[in-house]
Amino acid sequence: MQYHFIAIEGNIGAGKTTLAHLLAKKLNARLILEQFADNPFLPKFYANPKQNAFPLELFFMAERYKQLKDMVHTSDLFQSITVSDYIFSKCLLFAKVNLSEEEFRLYQRLFDIMQQQLIFPEVIIYLHSPVQKLQKNIKKRNRLYEQNIADEYLFNIQETYTSYLKQHNIKTIFVDAQHADFLSNDAHLKAILDALNEDMESNQQFVVL
Repeated sequence: MQYHFIAIEGNIGAGKTTLAHLLAKKLNARLILEQFADNPFLPKFYANPKQNAFPLELFFMAERYKQLKDMVHTSDLFQSITVSDYIFSKCLLFAKVNLSEEEFRLYQRLFDIMQQQLIFPEVIIYLHSPVQKLQKNIKKRNRLYEQNIADEYLFNIQETYTSYLKQHNIKTIFVDAQHADFLSNDAHLKAILDALNEDMESNQQFVVL
């Protein structure tokens, strides 16, 4: 494997954590997963977004920073690859959608300070699915506080990711995951592994499942 730090990204309900688990198992990699369940502001945010967005995003940023900072300072002789189901820049992308202008400016200053101390992934696997498929996945996993997420919110997150991925310079594998079934279809996981093992001629590669 040519990469030591692989990150998986995508909208809410895109299948990031499922793929991260499967990839880590296949590659015997260390696994870093977002601890969303530990964020006490998440249910409150979905009930009252304006009032709870800032503490929500601060909590997420602090937790992500701690996880990724720990990765910098620990090494595992038996696991030279790390797979994460998020990138630290996710903090800024969601904050851009959820925060007011003033809150975002302050948040960005804190983000910039933290980001300087972290390692960037060598490659991002971005799972893209239409909002209809995302909503289907959200309903299926049945987290109570997620059940009323509006299509418009998912569209806004999707557009923010798209803008970011167009301008950053990390190698990115774009996956059309509309029909993806990583748990039941071995060919879909193999397509991701094959893409990771290919030499990318540019910073972008496209995979359709």
